[in-house]
Amino acid sequence: MTNSMASSTYRARAGHEATGPLASYLLRLMSIKQTNLCLSADVETSAELLALAEECGDHICMLKTHCDIVTDWTDRTAKALKEIARRKCFIVFEDRKFADIGETVQKQYTSGVHRIASWAEITNAHILPGPAIVTALHKAADATIAKYNTGVHTDISSDAPRPTPGDEDEDDEYQDHTRKNSVALVTPPINGDDEDKRLGIQPLDRKQSVVSISTSISQRHESISPRPDTDFHPEEAFNIDKIALLSRLGEAPFLRSLLLLAEMSSEGHLMTPEYSQKCVDIARSNRSFVMGFIAQRTLNTEPGDNFITMTPGCQLPPPGQENGQKLGDALGQQYNTPRKLILEQGCDVIIVGRGIVRAAERGSEAARYREEGWRAYEERVKGGRASLG
Repeated sequence: MTNSMASSTYRARAGHEATGPLASYLLRLMSIKQTNLCLSADVETSAELLALAEECGDHICMLKTHCDIVTDWTDRTAKALKEIARRKCFIVFEDRKFADIGETVQKQYTSGVHRIASWAEITNAHILPGPAIVTALHKAADATIAKYNTGVHTDISSDAPRPTPGDEDEDDEYQDHTRKNSVALVTPPINGDDEDKRLGIQPLDRKQSVVSISTSISQRHESISPRPDTDFHPEEAFNIDKIALLSRLGEAPFLRSLLLLAEMSSEGHLMTPEYSQKCVDIARSNRSFVMGFIAQRTLNTEPGDNFITMTPGCQLPPPGQENGQKLGDALGQQYNTPRKLILEQGCDVIIVGRGIVRAAERGSEAARYREEGWRAYEERVKGGRASLG
């Protein structure tokens, strides 16, 4: 770890001049929730996906999806997932691994059944086609953001109590002009929607409920995620609880970022050191869009580097067993512990899948990974400070 960022706190790195607004938001979220855990939700139905997000959402900073293995994926799945992400305070990373020519990846990113750019804050790509893949995805992301900021939005809300008061308020800096037309109507009792049941969504009591249909024609200007000068001071952490800090942080801005696949955790992968270095070179030329890397170690080596490294292949032994033996599976996957990845390799986010998904108590197991990952991060930061004298 030759870059000073390895010993910097997430909150300090959020204010670095090389940090983009979405990366800044993520780092501040990690600092407040005290988690560097990303859950890899490799499940095959929408109901499983949403249940997993509910069970583990309080312990993670990010949920990684593979939407193409969800057999019943629809727009409702994406909307339900985003609602949980907003309520549980995490962001969504679609592990798409784009690897085609520019025009094709733009369509894969924005069109088709999944329309990834509309709901996933982060996605990733191989650089096998060359640097143009980054440019193409960046243009598609910008077009998606522009469409959102100038789109027509229709909201339907009932008079039933909302889970968190104040969610309906819109920030003035996000909306310059809004024209709303609302009507009230009485809806008869409904026996239930099959898709709601399939997704595990609990319907509101619809008996004699007043529904407001609101159409907004708006032009938004996305705010840049606040820098630490508008963030809390260290002393305030003792006086303000986590819920208040998350409320102050607010929802993730409607922005998009890319991770480049520089290294993999599978045995015998073909990503040579030269290939990894090329990923870094391309990232440095696209700092406004490339947030960081999928890699097994930090790739920040120059003073201006502040890329976020997210690392798969993380697994803990069963509770009570020593961390000595390296784990793996029969398909070439190799595992490292959170301590190895965060403390020794300088990685920033651990990505955990089967270790949590297949656990008997998934929420408590996610909490165990969160605690181990955070402990390793605190030790890394403390060690860095000690080395500075």
